[in-house]
Amino acid sequence: MTHDMREVRFLLTGLGNIGRSLLEILSVRQEAMATRYGLALRCVGVADSAGAAYDPAGLDIAAVAALKRAGRSVAHLAQYDPTLSAVELAARAEADLLLEATPTNLRDGQPGLEIVRTALRTGKHAVLASKGPLVLAYGELAALASTSDGPALRFSGAVGGALPTANLGRHLAGAVIERAELVVNGTTQVILEQMAAGHGFETALAEAQRQGIVEPDPSLDVDGWDAANKLVIFANAVLGRPTRLTDLRVEGIRGVPPEALRAAWAAGGRVSLVGLAERQPDGGYTLQVGPVTLGPEHPLARLSRGEMGLVVHSDLAGRTTMASLEDGPVGTCQAMIRDIVDIYGAPAAR
Repeated sequence: MTHDMREVRFLLTGLGNIGRSLLEILSVRQEAMATRYGLALRCVGVADSAGAAYDPAGLDIAAVAALKRAGRSVAHLAQYDPTLSAVELAARAEADLLLEATPTNLRDGQPGLEIVRTALRTGKHAVLASKGPLVLAYGELAALASTSDGPALRFSGAVGGALPTANLGRHLAGAVIERAELVVNGTTQVILEQMAAGHGFETALAEAQRQGIVEPDPSLDVDGWDAANKLVIFANAVLGRPTRLTDLRVEGIRGVPPEALRAAWAAGGRVSLVGLAERQPDGGYTLQVGPVTLGPEHPLARLSRGEMGLVVHSDLAGRTTMASLEDGPVGTCQAMIRDIVDIYGAPAAR
């Protein structure tokens, strides 16, 4: 290890598509992370629904990823501790950083919420792909990470995969956002495209599942709640407006007639599930999620093949448009790596 190399001991909770893919990526990018960013990442603990495994000397992340790809749990690891839960792992492990990727739970945010609370309270930085903790307790978690010398909280992977949606505030510093349109649910993009091409809903959903982008509970995607979660996080983190799900009007895509899809595409546009924030004269925002017919002149109508994107209108920067075409969960993994680099202030290149 060179004199300017920084070792980062991390925990990963949640080993589904995102967590497993992240381990696979890190297992082949360790040297690149060290060379380019001066970061030596060492995984000391992992947890899935079966429990947790911990080894302060480090786990073989390629072996953990292979185990999960084979459909097995961390209970098959030699370091598995049947007395250790994911929350206890976050509390007791000697680690610097938590990577949180448990499934979204909108009822009470668990287990992700308590895992993140515990990590932040014990001084560990937290990078989230999971949305439940942010949707239900953004203010609390932000307060735990608000001190200048305290732990960092990052979550760009929770809002649109690789799109820097949650980072938009710093890019538009000094500007006032007047209107934001977010197409940040890849599942509905794929389903609506497939249905416009003549496929039935179930066939279209199966294609999105084949791509590995569907929530464990598909209703979160198709009924608009995943997009609503992301709009809530965007409102809190970027617009600076304390927001809950109950503040939004939410409509999913089940009621979109196939003829409306075909007509939109034939006209050179498309139908997308859009999260919309519009600034009001009092400085607040109206927030809603629902299917919108986008004409051919709209920047988001140019999205295709499951692309996600956003258009933001601000008083100083005018119109800002971003789009991203991702391969399954890999974009979210890239966003989590981006957050790690951001936390540790590593140089952009060496």
